[in-house]
Amino acid sequence: MTLATSGKGLAPIQAVMEKMPYQERAQVVSQALDWRFGLPTIRAGNVTLRDIRESDASALMAMLTTVEGFHGFIAEVHNERLLGNSFCYGIVPDGYEDAMGLFQVRQLEPGFGSAEWGFALGSPFWGSGVFLDGARAVIDFSFGVVGVHRLEARSITSNGRGNAALRKVGAMQEGILRRSFQRNGRLFDQVLWSILRDDWREGQPVCGPKLH
Repeated sequence: MTLATSGKGLAPIQAVMEKMPYQERAQVVSQALDWRFGLPTIRAGNVTLRDIRESDASALMAMLTTVEGFHGFIAEVHNERLLGNSFCYGIVPDGYEDAMGLFQVRQLEPGFGSAEWGFALGSPFWGSGVFLDGARAVIDFSFGVVGVHRLEARSITSNGRGNAALRKVGAMQEGILRRSFQRNGRLFDQVLWSILRDDWREGQPVCGPKLH
């Protein structure tokens, strides 16, 4: 994973960071960057993650047809980042200029000790490796720069692709949240997933048993 900023920030320390273990590298990045005032661009595998832009609205609406009012959404996520409540990365696959999906992480408690993340990616990029490359980079950023200790995700039980993606990236399936999500007047069960910073740093297999 490579991070870059447009101004002062990480560029002078990149060569040193490459030789550091995870924990030391995370401390250096945290000291060099205040993510609230601008997300660093992250290059990971075949995808680039960057702050979403107004120019992404049309592409995102075309790819994610269930998402409306994207211009307002983009303004809102920028404001929430400045407040330190959440951040949102646009997913830009190799060969593209516009974001074709997004990752969003929001705090569940003040200080980001626990946070929740969600993601959306246009169907043409499913199974391409874009999600895994981007997800691992976002998890690294959440733990190493933002200071998250526990990262949670929730997915409708019938969303086989989303649940498989979370398992593949190393999340642990903790339980079922019964009738915890409402859509179009219907209530759905959700799967609760988690990743802990200590497990992630140590590279432990944390997916755990599959619950039904």
